Amino acid sequence: MNNSNQKSLLSDLIYIANADGKIDSSEYDFIHRIGARMGLTTQDIDELFTHPEPSSPLFSEMERITHFHKLLMVMNVDKVAHESEVIALRNFGLKMGIRPGAIDTILIRMNEYEDKIIPSQELVAIFQSYYN
Repeated sequence: MNNSNQKSLLSDLIYIANADGKIDSSEYDFIHRIGARMGLTTQDIDELFTHPEPSSPLFSEMERITHFHKLLMVMNVDKVAHESEVIALRNFGLKMGIRPGAIDTILIRMNEYEDKIIPSQELVAIFQSYYN
């Protein structure tokens, strides 16, 4: 993944984290950890909070699943899913071409977990049930 795509994906995470009007320290730290794993500098990541990159298209199913999972995690990292964040996540999912039923199932299932984070294997299984 090139640097522009990495910044675009982080910008999407920032958008979801900020959908409730604030980015708390757990969201900020999570975004920085993801960015660091991508090889971006702290300065590159901080720049995205004020100057986000536009979303980039995701072509493979695995890219969409992985990105949606990261968006779901950043939404829940502070243990509170505000309605505005849920709406933003749903809209992102639809924009990425994820079926509405899959999104709704994920949003319901996340509430079955104390930290609201669906294990990646279960998330993949949900996607497979809607796409096979």
